Amino acid sequence: MKFVLALDQGTTSSRTILFDETGKAVHSAQREFTQHYPEPGWVEHDAEEIWASQETTLAEVLARSDRQSIAGLGISNQRETTVVWDAASGEAVCNAIVWQDRRTAERCARLKEEGREAEVTARTGLRLDPYFSASKVEWILDHVEGAREKAEAGGLRFGTIDSWLVWKLTEGAVHVTDVSNASRTNLFNIHSLDWDDALLEIFRVPRLMLPRVVDSSAVVGEWGGIPIAGMAGDQQAALFGQACFDPGMAKNTYGTGCFLLMNTGSEAVSSRNGLLTTVGWRIGGEVSYALEGSVFIGGALFQWFRDEIQMVSSASELDELASTVPDSGGCVVVPAFTGLGAPHWDPYARGAVFGLTRGTSRAHLCRASLEAVALQSVELLECMEKDSGVELVELRVDGGAARSNLLMQIQSDFLQRQVVRPSNIETTAFGAAALAGLATGVWKDQGEFSERWGVDRHFEPVEGDHAGIRARWDRAVERVKGWEG
Repeated sequence: MKFVLALDQGTTSSRTILFDETGKAVHSAQREFTQHYPEPGWVEHDAEEIWASQETTLAEVLARSDRQSIAGLGISNQRETTVVWDAASGEAVCNAIVWQDRRTAERCARLKEEGREAEVTARTGLRLDPYFSASKVEWILDHVEGAREKAEAGGLRFGTIDSWLVWKLTEGAVHVTDVSNASRTNLFNIHSLDWDDALLEIFRVPRLMLPRVVDSSAVVGEWGGIPIAGMAGDQQAALFGQACFDPGMAKNTYGTGCFLLMNTGSEAVSSRNGLLTTVGWRIGGEVSYALEGSVFIGGALFQWFRDEIQMVSSASELDELASTVPDSGGCVVVPAFTGLGAPHWDPYARGAVFGLTRGTSRAHLCRASLEAVALQSVELLECMEKDSGVELVELRVDGGAARSNLLMQIQSDFLQRQVVRPSNIETTAFGAAALAGLATGVWKDQGEFSERWGVDRHFEPVEGDHAGIRARWDRAVERVKGWEG
């Protein structure tokens, strides 16, 4: 039997999972790493710590595996997070700036005032927002001493986390990124499928820093004799891992944030409702595009209740408390900790809790937090249906929080759509493994791979006072907008 390694490098932890050719996860290891918040709205990671955590999990899984039977290695990664490193030493010049970081909000606002957003969106399918990598790279070059001069002389490299991991795995021999990650930088033209000179000029990023753009499923190098054969941003990897290969199929991932993607096939559908147009993957030179809605705070809300507020000791306790009440008692939580993503795109919004009374309990707050995650996803799906002209029959779900039966039922109720949870909810890692497996002959084509996808449970919508809850949510969202403005 053949096996495929998946490196699943996320926002809060690094994992390695070994899949067999039936799609079963055989071995896995996981390590959390430090989150740095140097100023309000700033989020950083130590890139070396990310690599150390990923390398450790890789070693743990390999120690329990037959190396000779491993056909390939695939990578899925937190997207947009930006690393700049020295080309000679391989050392990062500063902490990685995480996708959630808001420090470049003013710079993006100035570019909007200059009328540049329409041009950027037409070329990239994205918005002018600090979420994406371009303004983060520019910030590093402007704020790290000597960085801009060194970059212009060809002495620095830029990459998202996939690039950083491949560089480390190959000891600096390979500097690449795949099309899905490139499409999240605001420097990549999703129509010409190349780095865009006009965008590089807007954000003042030297072309010499940039990685070579490759297919999502292709051998690009090797690590210890194992081909590095698949790469995709985590959400595109999850779309692939959910076997959403046909236009109109959609999935929602409940991780640190929530990310709803719909496959639009060979057409890059422009959004009129605040969504993003992105590259899903490219295999054998053929591109599949997707519409995407991004919610910045999903499962991170539950972590906040656990770690910062210390109201619960675990996500499962939050789930249990929420199940003890029939509703949130009029309480609304808006988790705009780092601004609002789609469809609002407000980097100045901040989180809030509304509707508190003397009768509000921990259970009500827990229930309201589940409702907040579900309602943010409802907004995305409504926009997606308007843009695509397709009414979804079902929504495939994955990610850690998708384990919650209560959250999935609430999601189905608010959507009034069927929610389908696969038997393997580790679809991000599975998607990375699939891309690598296709390139190395473990699976002959997407059809064979889709046969490995199976259903764990269907959640059917129940009628109730969902309109009233939605109305309170809409009022609450309007009140948090522009808080820091």
